[in-house]
Amino acid sequence: MPERNTTKVGVGVMILKDGKILLGKRKSEHGKGEYSFPGGHLEYMESFEDCARRETIEESGILIENIRFLHIANVNYYQPKHYINVGFVADWKGGEARVMEPEKCESWDWYDLDHLPEPLFYQTMVIINSYKTDTHFYDQKDLNTLWKK
Repeated sequence: MPERNTTKVGVGVMILKDGKILLGKRKSEHGKGEYSFPGGHLEYMESFEDCARRETIEESGILIENIRFLHIANVNYYQPKHYINVGFVADWKGGEARVMEPEKCESWDWYDLDHLPEPLFYQTMVIINSYKTDTHFYDQKDLNTLWKK
């Protein structure tokens, strides 16, 4: 029997420290070579806050605090995969950014919001747009208008 199509819940975390944000250069299946925030998938029965903390420490070794909801987005950019992505913003609490999952990330560094590396991962662009414009809801048609696939 073929695998049933499912929607996955993804989480991205924009971490602020001294006016800069943490970005890593991706090596994984989609977004290879693009810069992205820490994030991943919500695990069964996990809270959003626990997921944001877990993904951030698993990927970058960074501790975060003051986690705040930023947006929710309905994303089918990576068809046939379908995601509901939840964006958060958090403050750096401690730790030095380091590559914890070398098969997924090449490097981590802090960047000024007005001088970002390129190219940016699709969901990273959505989170930054949400932060700058105070937009909290994106349906696929909204995303298609912002960024042409």
